[in-house]
Formats: sequence, C-alpha cells, structure tokens
Amino acid sequence: MEATLKAPRLARGLNALLGDLSIPHADDATVCRLAVGKIEHNPYQPRKQFDGDELAALTASIKNHGILQPLVVRQVGDGYQLIAGERRLRAAKDAGLAEVPVHVVAFDDQQVFEAALVENIQRSDLNPIEKATGFKQYMDKFEMTQDKLGSRLGLDRSTVSNLLGLLNLHSEVQDAVRNGQLTMGHAKVLKGVPDLTQQVMFARDAMFKNYSVHALELLVKQHKLAAAGAEPVEEPATKKEPAEKTAHVKGLEDDLRQRLAVRIEIKVKAKDKGQIVIGFDSNDDFERIIQALQK
Repeated sequence: MEATLKAPRLARGLNALLGDLSIPHADDATVCRLAVGKIEHNPYQPRKQFDGDELAALTASIKNHGILQPLVVRQVGDGYQLIAGERRLRAAKDAGLAEVPVHVVAFDDQQVFEAALVENIQRSDLNPIEKATGFKQYMDKFEMTQDKLGSRLGLDRSTVSNLLGLLNLHSEVQDAVRNGQLTMGHAKVLKGVPDLTQQVMFARDAMFKNYSVHALELLVKQHKLAAAGAEPVEEPATKKEPAEKTAHVKGLEDDLRQRLAVRIEIKVKAKDKGQIVIGFDSNDDFERIIQALQK
C-alpha cells in the first residue's frame, strides 16, 4: 500500500516534491481509503490559524462532491500521519466523513516538514509570522542555511531573510501582523526601529490612525530626525481612498440640492459610514437650511 519515493527533489511546488498528485484514476494503485480517526495531524504544520468561513465552504463542498484530491499521508506505527491536506482533513471531519482518499508515501521528517511549508506557501498563503516561524523551525531542526532553504522552497534568499527578520519584532507587533492589522510593508518599516518600546508605539499609531506604509515611514523618519536634532518632516496624514458613491447616493445628493438650493455633498467613508456636508454662502441660506432641518 505504500508508494516509496526516491531521492527528494527541490520543492518548487507540491508536484516537484510529491510527484504528480493530480486527481487519480479509480484504479490508481497508490490511492487507498483510510478511516479519518487513523490519521494524525501533521506535527510540522506551520499554519496555526484557519479561516472559519473558508473551512465552512470547503465542508459544504465536500458534503456535496466528496474529496476530489486525495490527502497525502505516511505510515507511523499502526496509524498514519498527515503530510498535505490539513484543511481537507478538518473539513472532512466537520462533514462527518468516516473515510477519506489518501496517497501513502514514505517520507522522512525533513520531507514532511518541507511538504507542509510548500503546501501552505503555494496553495493557501500563511500569514508572514507563520511563514517566518515555520522557516526558523525548519532551519533549526535540519541545520539549514537561508540560501539552501530558499533553494528548496523556490524562494529568493532575500525573501527568506526578510521573513525571518519579523521574528525580531516585539511580540505585540508580531501579533498585529499575524492578525492582519499590520501589513508586511508596515512590518518592514518597524524592523528598522531598534527600540522595542518605540516600535510598539509606532505600530499602535499605524493601527489606530490607519497609517499607510508611506505615512508610517514618514513618522519613523520624523522621530529619527527629531532625536538627532534635525528639522522634522511634515506630519504624516492618514490617507484613505474614499468609497465609491452608488447611483442611489448620487441621486440623493441631486435631490437635496434641488430641495435646498445649496451645495450638498454626501461623503461615503466606509460601509454604513460617512458625512453629509451642506454648504451655504449667506446668512439667508443658513437660516433657510436650519428651518428646513427643523421641520
């Protein structure tokens, strides 16, 4: 029942590492069915957070169509250990499946770890902190350099280095990146702030004031210039693209302009949020607007 693979290949994709695992024919001898309860989760799984809505959608799909692509497992003792297909396994359990289709391969620990990284990076992106943590654990366990890791995963060394640098950020900043409150661009800027307390202050400013990456760069630059006694740069402004007005909102603007005979602008800032700006050019206009609003 095992399909033994030969020497490991560079992991530029799951097929490069696992072989061609496209949807198999029914008589494919490398595929069998296993009881869900016999499959252990991958101990090297770098993904720690799973989107509930995505899992729910996958569960519904599996209920209707089954699992179209087999999971990949290896035999460990009397049971089996998952190599690739964490989301499918979780969704299969939620869907109440008793068995799932699997490929059984003979992988060592390093190949299992590498396959888990490749699957998540190339099929369903990890957040940057999960990637960085997975890379570091892999490098520490298998005593691998950044160059060699990048080669095996098909990534530039600079990409690996930039991600690993995130682990030097303050834990609060890492949490913000992990949760999507700060982007990778914000994180790169904050990496240049050696004082961790100041790093957290900048991160909070960026989150609470909705700073773009460029605005955060200006804020950090201003702080560095002030610390050096130089002329400060202009205060970064919170810049956000206005939401597009619908035809309904534009129609309401036109209707209010005709009723009040003054300048009217409805500013849509986000879903269910915005402002109604009423302009006036004289005291008479002002009194007329107030009377109309008080009716």
